[in-house]
Amino acid sequence: MEQEYVVRGRDLCRDYRLPGETVRALKGVDLGAAPGEFVCVMGPSSAGKTTLLNILGLLDEPTTGSLELGGAPVGRSTSRDRLRRDFVGFVFQDFYLIPSLDGRANVALPAAFGAPADDAERLLSLVGLSARAAHYPRELSGGEMQRVAIARALYGGPRLVLADEPTGNLDTRNGERIFELLAELTRRKGVAVVAATHNPRLAARADRILHLSAGEVIAEEVGAYA
Repeated sequence: MEQEYVVRGRDLCRDYRLPGETVRALKGVDLGAAPGEFVCVMGPSSAGKTTLLNILGLLDEPTTGSLELGGAPVGRSTSRDRLRRDFVGFVFQDFYLIPSLDGRANVALPAAFGAPADDAERLLSLVGLSARAAHYPRELSGGEMQRVAIARALYGGPRLVLADEPTGNLDTRNGERIFELLAELTRRKGVAVVAATHNPRLAARADRILHLSAGEVIAEEVGAYA
């Protein structure tokens, strides 16, 4: 039986045209993530991690190569906005919480853009923040803000969660907690998680680790949870 993938990219290339030159940010990258699988993409700055996640999450398009979500090909005629809204959750390094909204309202923000209705209180409980639902971002620690961002990414029941350097603004202890939480969510919720990091200690919590360098996959290894 063929492997089931939530997301699968094949031979992904991405070129950026600059004055006088073309920069290839991705060079034939293959990546697949199955339901309940936690995949880490490792590499230094400019390795292509963010470019890859943006393509997987339909924020960008590959120059060449193919992408499938839920087993269906994503083409140029695909309704990307709706598919991204209903299928993908994003966790960013800088949290991107709305300062004037409390935790509960920040988690429920996707509903304003037509995401399927969900229970913000339940999602905050899932990330251990039930007691902070009425607190505003200014009243939360960095680790708490990132957990609110993860709860928001889960709003509406996405099948794929993408996390781009989600611990870059956190101390070591909170960074480890966030990666433990992402690993736990894959097991409990059955979502596929793809996270980018440059930290090997954090990446070890994943099922699989892809190492990127200059836009290419140079190695792949098994993580601690495989």
